[in-house]
Amino acid sequence: MKLSTKGRYAVMAMADLGTNSDGSPVSLADIAVRQEISLSYLEQLFGKLRKSGVVKSVRGPGGGYLLARESSGIRISDIILAVDEPLTATRCSNSSSEGCRSDKGRCLTHDLWQSLSHQIYLHLNSITLEDVCEGNVPGTRPDMFPEIDPATFAAE
Repeated sequence: MKLSTKGRYAVMAMADLGTNSDGSPVSLADIAVRQEISLSYLEQLFGKLRKSGVVKSVRGPGGGYLLARESSGIRISDIILAVDEPLTATRCSNSSSEGCRSDKGRCLTHDLWQSLSHQIYLHLNSITLEDVCEGNVPGTRPDMFPEIDPATFAAE
């Protein structure tokens, strides 16, 4: 599964907002400069984030965006799902019982990929925006991972 720029940029922008808002609105232009993301792309993303209730907008001079609730109450999965980013590793639609094969059947590995999708969702749902802003993302400490020789994964 590959998370598209839509989901990654939405999380980056929300982390920027969470970090740089001191209770006053943050402009998308400022986020765009700091995160090196197109302003027009951010406008599209924040329209979706506002519709889903993750952020709120403030109009007028000094306007911009604020978090709609505390960063501890915003899950990374909320952000990704708000911008219509699918959290699935299968080609099948989650809302359909039909598979992705031409005969509408499911492939032999469907359950494997469905399980991976579920684990990804659980992981992103267990991390809050506050965790990201404070650098407290679980599983990122280097001492938690054994040294892995990159040659182990080299193509033969």
